Amino acid sequence: MIKNKKRIIIKIGSNLLIENNNIRKDWLETLAKDIVSLKKSGKEIIIVTSGAIGIGKKSLKNKKGLTLKEKQAACAIGQIELMHSYQEIFAKNNLKIGQVLLTSLDSSDRGAYLNAKNTFLTLIKNDVIAIVNENDTVATEEIRIGDNDRLAARVCQMVEADLLILLSDIDGFYDKNPKINKDAKFIDLIEKIDKKIENMASNSISEVGTGGMITKLKAAKMAFNAGCDTVIASGKENHAIQKLIEGGKHSLFKSNKKKIKSKKAWIIDDFNAKGELIINECAVVALKKNSSLLPVGVVKIKGRFEEGDNILIKDEKNNHIATGISAYSSGNAKLIIGKNTSQIKEIFGQKIKEELVHKNNLVII
Repeated sequence: MIKNKKRIIIKIGSNLLIENNNIRKDWLETLAKDIVSLKKSGKEIIIVTSGAIGIGKKSLKNKKGLTLKEKQAACAIGQIELMHSYQEIFAKNNLKIGQVLLTSLDSSDRGAYLNAKNTFLTLIKNDVIAIVNENDTVATEEIRIGDNDRLAARVCQMVEADLLILLSDIDGFYDKNPKINKDAKFIDLIEKIDKKIENMASNSISEVGTGGMITKLKAAKMAFNAGCDTVIASGKENHAIQKLIEGGKHSLFKSNKKKIKSKKAWIIDDFNAKGELIINECAVVALKKNSSLLPVGVVKIKGRFEEGDNILIKDEKNNHIATGISAYSSGNAKLIIGKNTSQIKEIFGQKIKEELVHKNNLVII
C-alpha cells in the first residue's frame, strides 16, 4: 500500500499532536524517525498539520468557545511554537522543513494555485519537507477551508500525489459510529464512493477536532477523483507510520482513476465552485461520451458566477456529474439555458460561444 507509492501526503490531526494544549514531542520524534525511513526508501513527503490554534489558545484569557478573531489570534501565537517544534525535532533527524500556509483563495485563483504548486515542487526538488497548515491568522469564514483533511486532499491535487494518509483518533472507516454502536462494521477497502458510503460517513462522526468522518470522506473523494489513494488510520501510538507500513489496521480508499494533470486537478477541486448547473438526462449521456455541455441540456442554474468561474454540474436527482469552467456568467447563462444555437444567436448575435462548458474545461466525476 505504501511500498509502491512515490509522493505521499501525511495529514496529522490536532488530537494526535496536542495534549493539554502542549505538543506531544515524544510522539513527533517518532514521526520524524518514520519519515527518515520513508525518505531512505525514495519517498517524497509533504505534511499537513493541525495544532496551531490548540497551542495558542492557552495564551488567551478566553479558552473556550473562541470567536473567529480569537481563533486567528490563537493561530498567530501557536503557529510559531508549532513550527519551532517541527524544526527542532526534524533537524535532529537531519530533515529539512519549510512552512506553507494556504487559504481557499490559493486554489480558486488559477495563478495562485500554480504558484503554490510550484512552491511545493521546488521544496520537493530540494529535499525539503513542506509543513502545511491553513492560514487561520488571515482567513475569514468566507475563505476558510475549515478542516485539514480537505486541505491535505487539495495538496494531493496540486502535486499529483500517489497517496494521502489521514492520521487521527479513529483507526479507519466504519458503517456507523463505533463509539456508540457496538455492531459498527469496519470497512477495510473502499473502491467506489457512492451514496451508500456517504450515508455511512454521516453516521460515523468523530467528535474530536474540526473534522470528522464526513470531512475525511470528502477528502478521500477529492483525492480519489484525482487518481490518488487514501488511507484512514489511527495515529495515537508512537511510530504511527511504521505501524501502518507493517500492516497496521486501516481503511484504504483505492482510486480506480488515472492521475489527472494540473489544470484538470484545479477544475475538479469543488472548493472553487461558484455555482451549479442542473442538466437533463440527455446532457448527462452526452457528457459521459466526452461532449461539451450545451445550453440546451441545462434546466436550471443555481448561484452567481462569472465567465471563467468553476461550477458544479449535477443531474436532476442532485448527483454530481462533472465540474467545469463556465463560458458564461450566471446572468447570461440564465438567458440561454434550454435553447439551441440559433436561438442563442438571436439573443447575443453571431459571435457566441456555443458551449456553456467546453469539454476541454470539464472533468467527469
